[in-house]
Parts: sequence; C-alpha cells; structure tokens
Amino acid sequence: MTTVRRARAESLSATQARRIALAAQGFTDRRPAGPVTRRHLQRVLERVRLFQMDSVSVAVRAHYMPLYSRLGFYDRGLLEQAAWEPTARRPALLAEYWAHEAALIPIEHWPLFRWRMDDFQHGRYKEAVGDPQAAAMRTQIREAVAELGPCTSGMLEEHLGHEKRTRKGTWWDRSHVKYLCEVMFAAGELAAVRRSGFARYYDLTENIVGENAEVTVPRDEAIRELVAGSVTALGIGTEVDIRDYYRLKPQAAREALDDLVAAGRVQQVEVEGWAKPAFLDPAARLPRKVERTALLSPFDSLVFFRPRTERLFDFHYRIEIYVPEAKRVHGYYVFPYLMGERLVARVDLKTDRAGDQLLVLGAFCESRADPLEVATALAADLLDMAQWLGVSRIEVGSRGDLAAPLTAAVHAQL
Repeated sequence: MTTVRRARAESLSATQARRIALAAQGFTDRRPAGPVTRRHLQRVLERVRLFQMDSVSVAVRAHYMPLYSRLGFYDRGLLEQAAWEPTARRPALLAEYWAHEAALIPIEHWPLFRWRMDDFQHGRYKEAVGDPQAAAMRTQIREAVAELGPCTSGMLEEHLGHEKRTRKGTWWDRSHVKYLCEVMFAAGELAAVRRSGFARYYDLTENIVGENAEVTVPRDEAIRELVAGSVTALGIGTEVDIRDYYRLKPQAAREALDDLVAAGRVQQVEVEGWAKPAFLDPAARLPRKVERTALLSPFDSLVFFRPRTERLFDFHYRIEIYVPEAKRVHGYYVFPYLMGERLVARVDLKTDRAGDQLLVLGAFCESRADPLEVATALAADLLDMAQWLGVSRIEVGSRGDLAAPLTAAVHAQL
C-alpha cells in the first residue's frame, strides 16, 4: 500500500502538488475488493463533491465515469438510484443543480446554493426579466407540476395547452413553457430528475430535496463553505482553480479564501513552477507515489479546468466536440488516460451498441511516455471498460501514433 503523510508545508515541488491533487480526488484510495456499494459511492462523493453532467452519450454519459475511473466496474443503477430513484430504505443522495455547470451534488449541499438560486430568480441569463406573462405562467407551471408529479416540459405544454415552437428562434425550439421550466429550475423553484434517456422531469423542489428546500444559509457563509469544499476536493490549487470548481465570482472567492486562511482552515503555500500562490488543504494527504491507471471523462473534476490540467500534468487538453471534423486534432470525445501520476495518452472513444463493440477511433501517446508500456496498460483498461459498458469487442482504428501498439496489445490480451 502506498504510504502517505500530511501535506502541510511552506513550499511544495510540482511532483508533490500533483500527488496531493490525485490523492484528494480519490486516485490513491483502494478499489473495492467486492461489489461497489452505496458506501463506496458516498466515499467518492466526499472526495469530489460533484459529478458534472453532459448530454453527449457517444461513449457513456459523463456523470457515470467518475465512479468508474475511481472504483472500477460498478452497476450504473447504483448512481441512478442515488440520484433519481430513491426508496424509503435508500433515500436520494444526489440532486441536480448548477454547480460546475449542470452537476449532481449531495442533497445536503443544496442550501449552499440558495444565494445562486436567488441570483437566478429570472434565469441564469435573466431571460424572464421584463416578460409580463412570466409570473402568471410560473404559477400555472408550479400548480401543474403539483398536480401531475414529475413531468417533462412537453407534458406540461400538453397539460397547459401550449404548442411547441416549430422553428428556431432566440430560444431555439423551446416553447415558453420549456424556457420557464429552466428559469424555475435555476431559481430553485423546481428541481428535476432524469428519465427516458436524459430528459429532465421537473418536480416541486421539496419533493426531491426534502427539508433542505427550506434551509437558508447566508450568502457569505455558503460561499465560504463552497470554497473550503473546493480546496478539499482539489487538495491544492490556485485561487482561480478553487473558484472555478463551483464557478464562483472572483471577489467573493478571494474574500472567502482570506477568511479561511485566517482561520487556519486553508494554508497558503508556494509550488515549484506555479506563477501564482497556491492554497492547500492542511488535511490533504501526500502519497509517496501514485500507481493508479484510469480513463477519464473530459468532464471529470480532475481535469475539467483545463489550465489546472496543463499546470499539474503538462497536458494541453481541449475538447473538440464543437470543432469541425476536418480541424480536429485528436477526435470528437477524447478521454485522457492516467497512468501512475501522469496523463500519458488520449483516446477518442465511441460505444457502438448495435455492433457490440467499443470503438477506439483514435489513440495518441504523449511524447514523454513509452508507447508499448502505455498500450499494454491501456488495452487492459479498455477491455474492462468494454465489459462495464456491456459490449464484447474492442475495435481499434488506425488514427494516432498509439493505434498500432494498442491494436497489438488488445489482441494479445484477448
């Protein structure tokens, strides 16, 4: 077992900072010897504090990957039950809200976002401001949701007798009902669960988050706790790293950090090669080494803030979903690959369920890594991932400098 010690120090090397970050995110914790349970999910959630969501399902939806990256094979129904299918014996652990973009957060953290809900009373982009019909329509929507129970905007449109737009406009093809549902979700007036693929089913907030819906935490206190939680989740980071975790505004985050440093809950340190001061969780662990391998979602909290990813791992990473295909460098939906304490490769993955296969559309090795060593480890992890995704084969394409050794390694391990 990798030994660890407390990370408290006045200055740290870049290697130490990287190891602290990996430990804080759960990549030095032991993987379960048996089936992954609700307790294991809770442990990961204590580490990362949120699972970012994304609608792209070309390989697997983003919120399923963090548990897999840290725990290995698990039943995705475990996460779905914890978020959207609670029972009397197993109440919900997670709720969706705008944390780091759309994310699943612990239900008990819901009150920490009340100030943001207040700021979003007219939507994230103030889209309902000045609309004379909005207040009356919101009342109608709330009454309809109370009557219908969890429902999509389409179900509400039908119930209220509204037609969906048939041509694109300012709000794309969203009806007035749809965009007000999103306004009410941002304002905390409605909450939502995901069903039928990835559709939001809106419900009264109290039905999803329970008594947390009534709890109010003062803005300054809530932001201070979010900043403290960010430091814990990151282990170490600059001020901009820390405020990005929950997309906080600079001034509020700086004031909270100052308070936390003064109270001894956060320690300011210097990190070799970092131009800005760093902030350390005094309880952070510093492992002697990191031996984990893991495929990472583009939206994993270890890598979702790209400047920090580059600073920690010397790994320049940009997602290319919105880049025209001809101009993409690595591919549409590329997973960074962690090996030890380095990001050593990136693979463009797609799950072909009809063909019962996991497609590796491109595979690229970082210049400082050994392609044969990386290919051997990556092949084993891809075979495990294919089994987790419920497909029986892996097909490696020809694109990328790692494609040939990876093809050979996959064939050797079958």
